[in-house]
Amino acid sequence: MPGRRLLAAAVAVLLALTGCDSLRAGGGAAGAGGEADLRYGAAPAPGPDVTLQPDVVIVGGGGRSVRSVSADGLTWRLDAAARNADRLAPGKVMFVTGRGVGRVLDLAESGGDLLVTIGPVDITEVVRDGSFASRDLTLDDPVVYPAGEPSWAEEPPPQRTLGRSRPLLAPSAPGTQPAPQRGGRGDARAHGYQLYTTCCTDGVGAHFAYDDGGVRLVGTVTLTFARPNASFHLDIGGGTVTRAELEITGGFGIKVDFEGGISDGRNHKKVFPVPVDISFPIGLAAGIPLSFTVTQTLEVATAFGARSGTVKGSGEYALAGKLGFGWANGSVGPRVDRSFQRRSSLLNSLTGVPVGVMGLVIRHGVRFTVGISAFLFTAGVYFELTTSYGATLGSALGAPYALCRGVGIGVRATFGVGYRILEPVVQVINKFLSLLSPSRAPAIPPVAATAGPSWHSDVYRNEEVVPSVPICGHAPR
Repeated sequence: MPGRRLLAAAVAVLLALTGCDSLRAGGGAAGAGGEADLRYGAAPAPGPDVTLQPDVVIVGGGGRSVRSVSADGLTWRLDAAARNADRLAPGKVMFVTGRGVGRVLDLAESGGDLLVTIGPVDITEVVRDGSFASRDLTLDDPVVYPAGEPSWAEEPPPQRTLGRSRPLLAPSAPGTQPAPQRGGRGDARAHGYQLYTTCCTDGVGAHFAYDDGGVRLVGTVTLTFARPNASFHLDIGGGTVTRAELEITGGFGIKVDFEGGISDGRNHKKVFPVPVDISFPIGLAAGIPLSFTVTQTLEVATAFGARSGTVKGSGEYALAGKLGFGWANGSVGPRVDRSFQRRSSLLNSLTGVPVGVMGLVIRHGVRFTVGISAFLFTAGVYFELTTSYGATLGSALGAPYALCRGVGIGVRATFGVGYRILEPVVQVINKFLSLLSPSRAPAIPPVAATAGPSWHSDVYRNEEVVPSVPICGHAPR
């Protein structure tokens, strides 16, 4: 959508690891909502065992009350005649479907529709008291939600004043989310990269391609697994999480292949979320429509130390039998069955035509979340695994007697309850919001990058350099 694009990314290269029943997740939304609920999410129907926060407004009709959603996920166009739509106001929490949950930042009328601009909310800002649990969720029928062309996935245009939000949110505007699709595959673009995502037959991954005429990169990063199952438990009392658990089984590994080159180009660093949600609708849990959602982030940083050169490599490693964490009674920790094993060596595969040093860092993040909302605003119990691959080929002096090859691999787990948005993305969203003139709100507040408790744990870290001579230095990670 015009006027909703990212601010410029830094171009400096960084080479441093900076009720418990068995259910079948997926299958989409069936019943009264039909295709509308599949596209926009199922309607909430809180039971007696759940208490919502007092400022939550449940808008009636579920997906049938939604006309469209902007690609950036900020604006929901609703039927103004939907039950309780007139109760929405800045500061309230809109709850129209499992994917349509957020803090109301502003509202505007357009014909018979209501344009609601929302920000993210923690799950404890929606649920005050409740217990949600399930075991052995079979993750075999994903619904893929492409965001379309969100502002946070594009390069920035020249800065201009946007004025009032109403004209930018027209139903005919190009920046609306397309319909979901089944099968686990999706196409997207972000920061000049063409992306192709896959899930979940043998893992979740992203194929990427970039070519600006001076720098060319192609590759695939994958968190491998087979026949994944998930179990979770979440207790909330008085708006505070008292117990949180998430475990995913399936025998996990990491896999990468890449090929890059430079010809009179410029190095770059790109960091962005992949604008595709891979979702397994769980259904109503105590009347709250939950989903198991898989999202990915990608970072690529080049450090090509010459005007021309190429580098190519691939590797695959076994990592862990299961992933997850547990938090209860003040104690928290990861639940990762480590079983690292080299299946094919990235170091041994490195080839190319280096003129000077050819350096490349690729970071692939995969986050599993059981919760509510969509895309950047997905909130709930989550576990994220970020794998960093760093590779160098060549030598600082270009010396033919010391062709250096170096590889650094780091795997880190981040887990918690709430939501996390990449800081550069939050900056772009807040910049956009600051340029809008609100219709009803006195001012549109900025959104926070994180909410809820989170923890980190290193799963694996190693570097290899050959030959072991001072000129070859250390591998990037």
